[in-house]
Amino acid sequence: MKSPLLAPRLTFCVAALAVALAGCGSTAISDKDSPEKLYADARDEMASGSYDKAIKLLERVEGRAAGTLLAQQAQLDQAYAQWRSGERATALATLDRFIKVHPSSPALDYAMYLKGIVNFNDNLGILSSISRQDISERDQQASRDAYQAFKQLVDQFPDSKYSADARVRMDYIVNALAQYELHVARYYYRRGAFLAAANRAQYTVRGYQQTPSVEEALYILAQSYDKLGLNDLRDDAQRVLKANYPDSRFLREGMRGRNAAWWQFW
Repeated sequence: MKSPLLAPRLTFCVAALAVALAGCGSTAISDKDSPEKLYADARDEMASGSYDKAIKLLERVEGRAAGTLLAQQAQLDQAYAQWRSGERATALATLDRFIKVHPSSPALDYAMYLKGIVNFNDNLGILSSISRQDISERDQQASRDAYQAFKQLVDQFPDSKYSADARVRMDYIVNALAQYELHVARYYYRRGAFLAAANRAQYTVRGYQQTPSVEEALYILAQSYDKLGLNDLRDDAQRVLKANYPDSRFLREGMRGRNAAWWQFW
């Protein structure tokens, strides 16, 4: 899921980076210390991966060019640099401030998108073959936060160039959240906490009806009810499982019918 993460270049009221903000009504300053020169230097630092240096320069740009599109650009780039340097919480705070202060910015859709990306990658981005951790086993608050940011983007800017990618990531997140609930249900079932397992499996079935996790959740639900001696509820769950998944591997093989972890071949 590749996507442009650097902030879009806003249309400044200057002809070139070396020119002062005369068109915006600012007083002329030296080429060395101008906001444009500082911004150009910051972009160079970002391009070389020196995000800490870039952040300091962008902070100066934002202060010196206050009230201009250049200041908005600097703030967005600052959030990106903060995220890339590992300052996730600071990046999110910067983006929240941008969204609050600039509700009519031409880059508002990007700010929402980047907010989703920061949370998405915090919890869902470790997919390389080097890491074998099942990400459905991790805390999912970042996933929920990412989903909300992407949803706000899609709802408010359905035709944004970032919305298509946001929709893909939203689907991914829903599947991850369903897998997380299923993981918890499986955990409880294997430890004999059948009521807790039934509750989490039922939550998965009701809350994530369009995901692949429902099949196994129904099986765990039926098995948990069986262990609890709730035969009517067990039979109901089995009927739903058979009706919706007549060829279910769980009906044939039980828990042995589980495939490899979903994240290994997503």
